[in-house]
Amino acid sequence: MSHAPGACRINKFFTQQGIGSRREADQWIETGHITINGRVAKLGDRVVPGDTVARDGKVIPWGNRSVYIKFHKPLGVTTTCELDVPDNIIAFIGHAQRIFPIGRLDKDSSGLILLTNDGEIVNKVLRAEHGHEKEYLVQVDRPFDQTFLDRMTGGVVILDKKTKPCMASWRGPREFRLILTEGRNRQIRRMCEALGYRVTALHRVRIMNITIEGLAAGQWKNLAGREQEELFATLRRSEQQEMDA
Repeated sequence: MSHAPGACRINKFFTQQGIGSRREADQWIETGHITINGRVAKLGDRVVPGDTVARDGKVIPWGNRSVYIKFHKPLGVTTTCELDVPDNIIAFIGHAQRIFPIGRLDKDSSGLILLTNDGEIVNKVLRAEHGHEKEYLVQVDRPFDQTFLDRMTGGVVILDKKTKPCMASWRGPREFRLILTEGRNRQIRRMCEALGYRVTALHRVRIMNITIEGLAAGQWKNLAGREQEELFATLRRSEQQEMDA
């Protein structure tokens, strides 16, 4: 029975339906909140299409398709799933399915953010050790020189720890392009502050192979087939490299 088409572990079932991560599902199972065909589920149980899975008595239907979208976040929108927060990203997008952001962008930053109902993919994209690139356009409050860019690329001590080496290039007297492979809290703003500059505008234009091109502020669209394929291929390579290390 466990090898029937569509069979999967019970915790994976929840991520496929866009209801939390595997870790959250394991917690629900361990605390007795999940039933399969009326019996209390155990860690490691498998389910097949047709099984009745319920959380706290509420049946969870099979068949939600995975959603992967890219969104051009305007200034003022808050990256949170808490619907009582004014101008939250979920209410702003108004998607029919329950989606959540992969990572975040500060309220006072704009640009590209990915959202999904696939709990499996979130940690794979965000894991710092995989070195996935994110690209930003940054404006600061006064002109800078090459020494500033060199110090940015070499790493800056913020929150008692030096940032990873990154790539930076000049775009104008007060604007530069920055490519990071980590995502610490308000990292770019803190890096600039450590060097005596204040960020006046921060705009993300790329996450891995996904770009903001063609998206107006406030607009979202589903990832194209080729975008999904390349994204998943990169994530598979990262996982394999981790296993081989």
